[in-house]
Amino acid sequence: MTTTREEQAVKSMKRDFYEMVINGESVKGANGEHFITYNPATGEALAKVAKATKEDVDRAVRAARQAFDHGKWKRSPVGKRARTLNKIASIMRSRFNELVELEVLNSGKSLTAAQGQVMQAIEDFEFYAGAIVGHRGSVNNVPGPFMNYTLKEPLGVCAQIIPWNYPMMMAAWKIAPAIAAGCSIVLKPASLTPLTAIVLTEICHEAGVPEGVVNIVTGDGATVGAYLAEHEGVDKVAFTGETGTGKDIMAKASKTLKRVTLELGGKSPNLVFEDADIDAAVDGSLFGIFYNTGQSCEARSRLYIQESIYGQFMEKFVAKAKQLTLGDPLSKETHVGAIISEKQLEVIDSYVQSAKEEGATIVLGGGRAKVDGFEGGHWYLPTIIADVTENMKVVKEEIFGPVVVVSKFKDEKEAIQLANNTDYGLAAAIWTKDHARATRVAGMIQAGTIMINSPFSAFPGTPFGGYKQSGFGRELCIETLDLYTETKSVLSYTGSRPLNPFGL
Repeated sequence: MTTTREEQAVKSMKRDFYEMVINGESVKGANGEHFITYNPATGEALAKVAKATKEDVDRAVRAARQAFDHGKWKRSPVGKRARTLNKIASIMRSRFNELVELEVLNSGKSLTAAQGQVMQAIEDFEFYAGAIVGHRGSVNNVPGPFMNYTLKEPLGVCAQIIPWNYPMMMAAWKIAPAIAAGCSIVLKPASLTPLTAIVLTEICHEAGVPEGVVNIVTGDGATVGAYLAEHEGVDKVAFTGETGTGKDIMAKASKTLKRVTLELGGKSPNLVFEDADIDAAVDGSLFGIFYNTGQSCEARSRLYIQESIYGQFMEKFVAKAKQLTLGDPLSKETHVGAIISEKQLEVIDSYVQSAKEEGATIVLGGGRAKVDGFEGGHWYLPTIIADVTENMKVVKEEIFGPVVVVSKFKDEKEAIQLANNTDYGLAAAIWTKDHARATRVAGMIQAGTIMINSPFSAFPGTPFGGYKQSGFGRELCIETLDLYTETKSVLSYTGSRPLNPFGL
């Protein structure tokens, strides 16, 4: 439980109305309209949020352009930028409990999940504060009396569009490297979960980020996100979300040849070999799919078990899944939180029903959950589906909920074939005590992140991104800074005699 002082701090963060932040000022939408965001665990209204129009987007882009072209931020020494990022992290640490609680209220996720994600958001700013100091150009070997060096210059105005499943963490993944590199940004959070992103933008200004460098516009993706993607004043679009939307954003961005980074959907395999530590694999597999209520792009939603241990593994896996607790998201005892919305719950259930119709077996769950005291919320039972075939919808398509499909494999060759039998390539997990096998299989799987005997997929400094239709570009790492900078090559002649190439 929080202390009285902390409860007061949380109360001060909770508001009836959340405004956008443009050019360092909190503003309402141009037409004065708003939308309502809800608590998924209860279904109750949480707050009103300013609804942006295209006019507001224009205003935010102008502010970002003015800050980039004429402001001091991009010309600030990297040491100064680093100190500002560290100050952002420091303020976030001092407000950790209130940020966590607001994240839980707006997303319905469990307390422990929110704590881990807010902590990583803090660590992202600290990571890029250090990374930008070492991000520099190079001096290259060139022939004769010439010298060539490269400069890393900030890219420009960046539109950043983030999803609802990790509101605070995704905002940090986007904001931290962009402002570390010296860019200006316009952030659009998901309309379902905008609150902590708004607060984070305010914290950036509190820490000393100049006006116009970090702007936030709130509204629906079809209007605000799409307009940002095609806006002539934007130099880059970074998007995390559903693959179909990513393709549309890429098409819109191509009209002005914007730089694009896409972190999209996944249908990640989880391979358990017969020599694995079964208890560790069971625990890791539970976390891999049911963490964040399965609402995670890299959720290990396809579980493949070597046939010789299938029965033993499944007995333990199902037994432990039955122990997962659904309940008050603010309780430390809760493992699985609420589904983000009624619409998403219906999508999840439609996939489960399709599996039944196609002949699969629902081993556990398979329907809505009833949670005492939260009857108005959106809850779904942790679900395990067996007896599936590779052509079923639940195997091929991203469900984005607490649903895992389970199959057997005979040997290493078949495991790799099954793992790669997908349009996606975001992540994969391997459970084996054989280091050589783990290395071989990791090398053969087409995915951006491979977890070996570990359920965790990302820490600050580890590249995160996908193969195939899971997108391109890498986030959360030093290489991300290259996505927010231009490389300028400077070639200088240093000889004592003037050059006369034509010999005239």
